[in-house]
Amino acid sequence: MVPMIRAASLRGFVPLVERLGGEADALLARFGLARQALDSDEALIPITANDLVLDAAAAELGCPDLGLRLAEAQDLSILGPLAGVIESSSTVAEALALASRYMFVHSPALSVGVQADPRGNRGVVALTYRKDLHESPYSPQAIELGLGLFYQVAVMLVGSRTGLRSVEVPHQPLSPVSRYTGFFGADVTFGCRAAALRVERHLLDEQFATADEAIRRLAVDYLASHYPDPARKVSTQVRRALTGSLGTTSPAITGVARLLSVHPRTLQRKLAAEGASFEAILDEVRRDAAHRYLTTTDLPLGQVAALVGFTEQSTLSHAVRRWYGASPRELRRTAQHPAPGSRTELSR
Repeated sequence: MVPMIRAASLRGFVPLVERLGGEADALLARFGLARQALDSDEALIPITANDLVLDAAAAELGCPDLGLRLAEAQDLSILGPLAGVIESSSTVAEALALASRYMFVHSPALSVGVQADPRGNRGVVALTYRKDLHESPYSPQAIELGLGLFYQVAVMLVGSRTGLRSVEVPHQPLSPVSRYTGFFGADVTFGCRAAALRVERHLLDEQFATADEAIRRLAVDYLASHYPDPARKVSTQVRRALTGSLGTTSPAITGVARLLSVHPRTLQRKLAAEGASFEAILDEVRRDAAHRYLTTTDLPLGQVAALVGFTEQSTLSHAVRRWYGASPRELRRTAQHPAPGSRTELSR
């Protein structure tokens, strides 16, 4: 199955695009997203489409800080049932542990955690925000949105006692550095290994005014009973196996079954029980990989075909037309060159 994310992650996207002079419906439709889905916080949308529409809107509307702007317009409630668990936790450490355990409720491709300070300061820890790139391609705007919201939630829950030392961003700055330092109120370093908030270790012991053990227990019980961990699903394991081996080995069910230590027929039955199939998952993995290579690199089409597991370039062309209604060159041109009349185009 395609990794999903709660549609609430795009809360505020439509009004922001319209304020910037864009056509939100057309932009969403280009990535297979319906505006109606965004009206329901409980709806799920593909995380790759979610992220691609953010990157496209930022580029075409000349708004490099789009992710940060959306973060300013959002709050903890976009996490749905997970929000209640976090708010009712007793301390920051407990809230982070539960958020890490149940982040898949928001999206199985995202995770948060606590790690040692990458700069070696024992009095500092890194609160990390990551996207599993085996599940979906990297998106600078989506990372800035997630990291920005992470910070906003921390301020909401502990006030000015965040103990924030600095912020680490994996990519190079999309906006003037002053935009980042103004948003976070701290130094920001780019080109880092992971997106993270470097905070003083004592922050983990900070208590929440909203702590309520009874509510927390009820909220955790609800998540445990209504949201099974997708990492245990066979379809998720197959997708990760295919993503990791695509372009290096033949994408055959026999090879994946061997990797997962099951018979191919057993694997087929388990996938069918989850409403999935090997062929459909392989098609999704190829589609996401092809889009990433075509829109973020200048690799020759023959090489892209090989990287997604096709023996012929013509097979790639037919597949891309089926997936996106355009040829590989048209898809690449659209992604790398803003449409005429867009703000980015007009500013050149």
